[in-house]
Amino acid sequence: MARFDVYQHPDAVLRKRTPYLLDVQNDHIHRLASRVVIPMRAAHQFEQRMSDLNPVFEVSGNAVVLDTAAIAAFPAAELKKSVTSLRGQSEIIVDALDVLFGAY
Repeated sequence: MARFDVYQHPDAVLRKRTPYLLDVQNDHIHRLASRVVIPMRAAHQFEQRMSDLNPVFEVSGNAVVLDTAAIAAFPAAELKKSVTSLRGQSEIIVDALDVLFGAY
């Protein structure tokens, strides 16, 4: 598992609204049973968004919104194979986290 990897949500029912989870946990913290993730919601179902807090990404041809304020711990064992990495867009993701935590 690596920071900025994207995983398909393991729950088929929840996957309809939240198709992906973005791992934002530090790569050096890997012995925990959980990973810190941000839900990635289907863009067409995300009603109101703040562009700096909720950036839009394309994953597997789908527009998804980073729901940064819904950050959570998730069981690492349930995150299977990464579908892609957003490491190349890490600055946008870190900026969204900075907006959430007031580090701007």
